[in-house]
Amino acid sequence: MAKLTKRQKEIAEKFDLDKEYSLQDASKMLKDITFTKFDASVDIDIRLGVDPRKSDQMVRGVVALPHGTGKEVRVLVLCTPDKEQEAKDAGADYVGLDDMIQKIEGGWLDFDVIITMPTVMAKVGKLGRFLGPRGLMPNPKAGTVTLEVGKAVGEVKSGKIDFKVDKFGIIHASIGKASFTPEKIAENANEVIKTISKLKPASSKGTYFKSIYLSSTMSPGVAIDKSSISSI
Repeated sequence: MAKLTKRQKEIAEKFDLDKEYSLQDASKMLKDITFTKFDASVDIDIRLGVDPRKSDQMVRGVVALPHGTGKEVRVLVLCTPDKEQEAKDAGADYVGLDDMIQKIEGGWLDFDVIITMPTVMAKVGKLGRFLGPRGLMPNPKAGTVTLEVGKAVGEVKSGKIDFKVDKFGIIHASIGKASFTPEKIAENANEVIKTISKLKPASSKGTYFKSIYLSSTMSPGVAIDKSSISSI
């Protein structure tokens, strides 16, 4: 059997892998077992009782985290010239259209979110092979294809995230940083859970929330006791 490192021993002393914790206790525990030298990301993983291969069981949505994600989100706005100033005023990092599309076709991908307008989607759609595999394609359901570009930029910058169930029935989302207080981590996690709860497909039978885990970069996952969450 492999010998445990000092850090693994410290984690083992504090943390029971087989135990389910309340959301509040899990948020505290996560801070105790995160030992990275950098400010680690905090993630939530939710396994749902849905079959994502069926179109009527695809769970997708957006949520505004009460305390933001804790990371700087680089926003690119692809819009017509009359909307450029609105996008810049709202805090967009990059603004343009044909010039930016050309840059992306050349391999430039130094941004986290694209916001665009319905009127230019024909041009943006051609970028599918570059953006699709990286999950960067704008989508009306995620609020990233809109005429209100300024409002959309503001929401993304202040902590609005979009999520989608993967082919295994799992939703994975980044909900903060290890430097957040346990209360902020728990409140952000609860907002995501509450939003997903409201999106339960009518065709989904049996248990909807199969499991919920909180983790940080390089930490083990902390299992959440679902009965501790009132929004489920």
